[in-house]
Amino acid sequence: MDFIQQIAERLRGLRDALELDVEEMAQQCGISAELLTEYENGNVDIPVSFLHCLSSVYGIEMTALMFGSEPRMNSYYVTRAGQGIKVERTGAYSYQDLAAGFQHRVMAPFMVTVEPTEAEKPMTLNTHEGQEFNFVVEGTLEISVAGKINVLNPGDAIMFDAKKPHGLRALNGKTVKLLAIIS
Repeated sequence: MDFIQQIAERLRGLRDALELDVEEMAQQCGISAELLTEYENGNVDIPVSFLHCLSSVYGIEMTALMFGSEPRMNSYYVTRAGQGIKVERTGAYSYQDLAAGFQHRVMAPFMVTVEPTEAEKPMTLNTHEGQEFNFVVEGTLEISVAGKINVLNPGDAIMFDAKKPHGLRALNGKTVKLLAIIS
């Protein structure tokens, strides 16, 4: 079963366990019932930002939704270079969770890889609760926040209100790697 289907199954299971109908959960998470149904059926990519919102609203570990296992560490958690749990996504993004084993996180750190796409392709925009911090490690990143376009190079960082529509694009035909921290 592919990754999105696995998350979709856990999402349906969570809703069933909470005894919520689609409309109730969708409203509590700030999305349409139709979109939640698409997520639950595994028909569309499920944004990490939505999973973060779900974990905040229902007090569950985001790692449990993403990977099906509960984190066990509560003092500290070490992730060695290249060893974070990888989330292969459809589209141009992939995530490496850098703290998957830490319980009760108030932030979620990811190493994000953004693959280049055609410049004509519209940027996918996301919104979610909280704040987001992005630090470019390699490549040139175009980031749109609330309609404002910024170009970031290695060593550049941006922090923003994640309720504002935002999206990423790799520039110059090269892959971008960035540290993203979602709170």
